[in-house]
Amino acid sequence: MLRHSPKYPGGIFFCFQPNFKGTYIMNVVTRFAPSPTGHLHIGGARTAIFCWLMARHFKGQFHLRIEDTDLLRSKQEYTDSILASMRWLGLSWDGELNYQTQRMDLYRKYVQKLLDTGQAYWCTCTPEEVDAMREKAKLMGLKPRYNGHCRELGHGPAEGACVRLKCPSEGKIVFDDMVKGRISVDVSELDDMVIQRADGTPTYNMAVVVDDYEMGITHVIRGDDHVSNTPRQILIYRALGLKEPIFGHVPMILGQDGAKLSKRHGARAVIEYEKDGLLPQALVNYLVRLGWSHGDQEIFSLEELVELFDGTHLNPSAARFDVNKLQWLNAHYMRNLPVAELARLVQPFVLDCGYGEIAQERLEGLCVLFRDRAKTLVELAASFKPMLAKADELEYDEKVVAKQINDETKERLANLKPVLAGCSDFDGPSLEKTFNDFVAANGLTFKQIAPALRTALVGFMGGSHLHDIMAFLGREETLARIDRTLQF
Repeated sequence: MLRHSPKYPGGIFFCFQPNFKGTYIMNVVTRFAPSPTGHLHIGGARTAIFCWLMARHFKGQFHLRIEDTDLLRSKQEYTDSILASMRWLGLSWDGELNYQTQRMDLYRKYVQKLLDTGQAYWCTCTPEEVDAMREKAKLMGLKPRYNGHCRELGHGPAEGACVRLKCPSEGKIVFDDMVKGRISVDVSELDDMVIQRADGTPTYNMAVVVDDYEMGITHVIRGDDHVSNTPRQILIYRALGLKEPIFGHVPMILGQDGAKLSKRHGARAVIEYEKDGLLPQALVNYLVRLGWSHGDQEIFSLEELVELFDGTHLNPSAARFDVNKLQWLNAHYMRNLPVAELARLVQPFVLDCGYGEIAQERLEGLCVLFRDRAKTLVELAASFKPMLAKADELEYDEKVVAKQINDETKERLANLKPVLAGCSDFDGPSLEKTFNDFVAANGLTFKQIAPALRTALVGFMGGSHLHDIMAFLGREETLARIDRTLQF
């Protein structure tokens, strides 16, 4: 059944099917189709997220297709990296993973159909001859294109021959884009494109049309660098008598300076962000907001994104990538994770720091002490170092020591030491009361001793509450660190 959807311009219709309650739901099938010629970068990841969210919102299907027909540049290591990145981001796909190199017979079948119906023809023109045609057109002030030399010659298969689609001689290709609105392209801008190369392999546009049709794709969301391909693909759909999907082309992501995004802007492959200690939910949240909005809301749970993302409110303007905002968002997610989960996630980074195995309970204690001051799991793990060293191995910030440790503060620490040593319960609440009582009994202010004590305990001006630090270190280590400071 067809029903009009007011959410998209141009009178676009969707296919609806009855559910078990008798009401109608949109039948949405999306896909993500990366080429394994490199790792998954954030532009591709954002596209994958958009496709996944739309499918999940409408309780449809999301497919993953590996477009590996570039045999020279495609590598298994990149395929493995892409799949690992998708799993890390939580973007599960439905059905089997599809590889284009395993579907060559299918593409040839569709090419043959076009030949049989007179919608395509064999072309024996050499690349040099085609280049000459284009140069001649340019000299005449025309658009450089293939001139259709073999169009009506009736060639059959031959060595070096390719197959071209017959482009209409006049008219326009018009489609309603989910992001950019109505797009119209005059067919004079196009030529009789190659759909099968001389080696028998399909061109990109031919393979994509066949794949999307065979996989039942209803919505194609991709980067706007593919806008020029869409009219060509629509021509193939129409030549085959197939209904084309709804297209949406999202703008590229730019750097903060408005230039094309690169590593100097902080853009990295998804696998690198994982190694940098970012949480997948933070990266998903951030990338969704680069080109989509729901009012002024910045932070979304995955459940909220699935509920809200219906393919509308996609911004037609290019978004700008901000590393600082991404890290701010990551810090938010780290602070709000259950401590046990955060400890599990930081464990590999702890091992990378060379600390060795740390018991779960102790690791959770470290996370509580330092997670409010870390933006990434790498930073969090690195912040544990002063808490895991022995007193005689603790590294001190010389500038902080010079400012905070002097004869006066050393005397106060010397007087505090036996008080701490005599604290009956060496836990946070008891130590907080003992320390506050000492400050009050000696007519001191917090600032007259706390900075010196913090320097003695961790070697710098930072970290959590003093009583929590002492409770984690324990009585023996706390007193040993004060002793070492008294010897400065």
